[in-house]
Order: sequence, then structure tokens, then C-alpha cells
Amino acid sequence: MTGAVRAAAEPPPLRRNRNFRLFWAGEGVSVLGAMTTTVVVPLLAVTTFDAGPGWMGLLTAAAWLPWLLVGLPAGAWVDRLDARRVMLVADLVAAAAVGSIPVAALLGVLDLPHLLAAVLANGMCAVFFRTAYGAFVPRVVRADDLDAANGRLYGTESAMQVAGPGVGGLLVQLVGAATAVVADVAGFLVSAACLWRMDPAALRPPPERPAREPLRREIANGVGVVARDRYLRFFTLQGAASNFALTGYGALLVLFLVRDLGVAPGTVGLLVAAGSVGGLVGAAVATPLARRVGTARAMRWLQVVGGPTALLVPLACPGAAVGLVPLGVALVGVGVVGANVVRSAFRQRWTPPSLLGRTMSASSVLNFGTMPLAGLAAGWLGSAIGVHETIVAMTALHALVSLTVWIGPYRTGRDLPAGVSAAAGGAAGRRPPRGTRR
Repeated sequence: MTGAVRAAAEPPPLRRNRNFRLFWAGEGVSVLGAMTTTVVVPLLAVTTFDAGPGWMGLLTAAAWLPWLLVGLPAGAWVDRLDARRVMLVADLVAAAAVGSIPVAALLGVLDLPHLLAAVLANGMCAVFFRTAYGAFVPRVVRADDLDAANGRLYGTESAMQVAGPGVGGLLVQLVGAATAVVADVAGFLVSAACLWRMDPAALRPPPERPAREPLRREIANGVGVVARDRYLRFFTLQGAASNFALTGYGALLVLFLVRDLGVAPGTVGLLVAAGSVGGLVGAAVATPLARRVGTARAMRWLQVVGGPTALLVPLACPGAAVGLVPLGVALVGVGVVGANVVRSAFRQRWTPPSLLGRTMSASSVLNFGTMPLAGLAAGWLGSAIGVHETIVAMTALHALVSLTVWIGPYRTGRDLPAGVSAAAGGAAGRRPPRGTRR
């Protein structure tokens, strides 16, 4: 690594922040590679190995199972370690795991169990990367720049989610599904290189922490803050249920398009890319909308937009009505990504820096922990009652969960509260300010 961390660094404004530009670029390329794989791996399983609903559910479950296995200790470890180094190592290990797929294909030994193992290893790396990512952003940019920085990061991720599936589908047609996975490997390596080139001296120093406690107690502190704080608790429970539904229908979406709607592999990528436009719109409008109408109001209406509209997906049928799939996915993306932008900036201000890693992992274990269960449930239901019927059930569940915003802690009022969570005061070793604005 280059440079030494100053005793009291303050990042420069966003327009002159080289570290943020590197972080932003690396994350964008990495997401582009990852989004090609979201189409390439399912197509590889369906077209090369004739995988059915059961295997498709297992592949989805494997990507998210690591959150249940190591999600909680990962948060405590990230709070103890340098977040940038954690992300860099995660990128390199993920590149090796995903890179084993084209190597095995070249040697003629690739099979579904190998594909499953590679997806599982990549998911393990994602746990550490995403946990460190949430804790690292406030060190890269100033507090006043968090909204703009999150908007740019989510906006770029959404743009790559538009481009990635189309690129993935095109690569499958040009070089075959196994070789197309190389795009994801390249994304991990570019992300690692950008993290390596960042200047530690221009980062905000890691937060001061009390004396190190036993790992179990540190994990309990993070879980306790999320459980006691009504906002973090609601976000976590609502996100867990919504992710279950979204992952459930997403696990079978490629199978639904190819077998039920008769869509060609290359067109699958284009349809998924078209649906991903919604995330780009959501990221673009979230911050201006929150400033204009208030953060709480923006959250409410974004979730209304991104909830019931999921029911458009199972209404699709062969022919022109196939277009209902990208339309439904796009509207869901507007709501989900837009709400994520507002929620992320709130969480980064609301949670003391010394607890960010642990509270992020505590929330993520439940948020993402339902996703492997969703993959297994979707695979079982798809085999038992049919792929289309399972997608109907999952999209209906997402619609209902999104509407719980009208009974949540921010069902009224203009803005989410400011200041520091009172529930985090004791665990962080500091008192929250009085009179937080609501």
C-alpha cells in the first residue's frame, strides 16, 4: 500500500476527490462484470447442463448462503481491520473463484457442482466486500457529500445493471457461456487495482474504538443496536421479506423467459438490461426527490412505485406482451434503488462510525439471509406448482411487503430523523445528541 494515514485527515470535496473517483470507477467496472454473470451463469446452467427449477434455486441459494454462515462475524472483523484491504483481498479471491469456471470448461471438467462451488465462493467474498463497502464510504467522502456520493455510486451500479445483462447475452452468443464469465473476472481485477491505487493519506482515519472486546460481545453490540432502533429494525425486517420475494422470482426469471415465453438467449440479456433501466432512474431521482419532498416522504412513495408494479412480470406471455417483464422489473428498480439511496445515506449518518460494520452485517445477515432460502423455496415451488405460478406468488409477496411502509416508523412526517441513533449510544461509547429532528 502507498502512503501513511494522517492523524486527522479530511477528504477533499467530491469534485476534487481522487480516492472517490477511483472507488467509483472500480465499483462501476466490477458491477458491470458481475451483472454479465447474473445472465451468463443461469444461461450456462440452462443451455449447457439442462438445469431445471431445482438447480436454478440451488445456484441462487449458493450466492447468498454465505450471509447466513459468516455475515455476523464478518461485521466485527471489518470493524477491526482496514476496510480497503478487506475489499481488495475479497476482489482477488473472487476473481480466482469465478475464473475457475472457464478454466474447468477448457479442460472439459466443468459440471453443475463445480458451478455451484464457484458461486458459493464468490458469495463468500461478497459478504466481506459489501460489509466493508458500507463502512468505507464515510471514510472516502465528507459527511456533507454522502448523499451525492451514494447517488453517484448507486447510479453507476444501476447503469452497469442496464449494460451488464445485454453484454452478457451478447458474449454468450459470441464466445459461449463459460468463456463469457471472464468479463466478471476482469471486473474484480479492475476493482482491486483501483482500491490499490487509492491514497490512504486522503482518507478519513478509522474511527476510534474502545478496547477490543470478545468477538461474541462485539457481534452482540451490532445486533443489539439494530434490534433496539425502530428505524434500523424496520428497514431490516422489511428488506428481508422483500429480498425473499425478489430473489424468489429472480431465481426463475431466466427459466421463465426461455422456456415459458420462448425468448432466445441473446434477447434474454436485452430484456433484463431494459428492466435494469429502472434502477438507473431510481438512483438519479432519489436525492433530488428527497430534498424536494423530504426523506421520509420520498421513501414512502418510492416503495409504492416499486411494490405492486412487480405483478406486471407474471402477466407477460409470448409475443409483444413479453415487454411486461422489463416494464415490471424497471418500475421495481425505480422504487428499490431509489429507496436504497435515501436509506444508505440515512444509515451512514444515523449509526456511529465505530459500529457501522457490525450494524451493517447484522442487518445484512437477515436482509440477505432470506435470499438462499428464497432460492431453495423458488426451486421447490417451481417444481411443485410451476414456474409461472411461483413468480405470481413471489411478486405478490413483494407488493404486500412494500406497502408496509404505511404502518412503519416513517409512515408520517416529512423527514427521517437527524443525529445519532439513541440505541447506538451505549454500544458506541458515546451519548447521542438531544432533540434529534424528525
